[in-house]
Amino acid sequence: MDKHRCGWCEGDALYEAYHDEEWGVPVKDDAILFEFLILETFQAGLSWITVLRKRNNFRLAFDNFDYKKIAKYNPKKIDELLSNSGIIRNKLKIHATISNAQAFMKVQEEFGSFSDYIWGFVDGSPIRNSWKSYKDAPATTPLSDTLSKDLKKRGFKFVGSTVVYAHMQATGMVNDHEVSCFRYNEV
Repeated sequence: MDKHRCGWCEGDALYEAYHDEEWGVPVKDDAILFEFLILETFQAGLSWITVLRKRNNFRLAFDNFDYKKIAKYNPKKIDELLSNSGIIRNKLKIHATISNAQAFMKVQEEFGSFSDYIWGFVDGSPIRNSWKSYKDAPATTPLSDTLSKDLKKRGFKFVGSTVVYAHMQATGMVNDHEVSCFRYNEV
């Protein structure tokens, strides 16, 4: 029996696996939150499937998304990343990844964890929406606007409201699965 999925992922095995296993699942682990933050910043202006197809390459290029290592990247490492055809070679986004790793650790120092900080914006529980179609979900919300401004104030880059809302969706801060999707009640 076929499962009904959100319309945005249908027809691509990689997209469907990501949807079925990860998208919208509440994430409280700092390492995974950082990975999604980096992937979302690289996605800015591109399609998510482009980033998803390069995810393993990003994982290898960026030391398994180890923010402590990334925060210390030097010009030699930046040149290595800029010559890596397996990732999105955007100089501004690569530099943003380094500064975001540094800002990420400052947030951890202040709040105990990045998870405590970011989940505080939703009082620790996912916002449960009820969209009939994925097309009904917004690209931004007043909450993503607020979170985006706060992240920018803390030194994060490439964290506009659209990127932040996509991060909130991916990490389960909001449940934007279609109500008819088999994952809607599971997450």
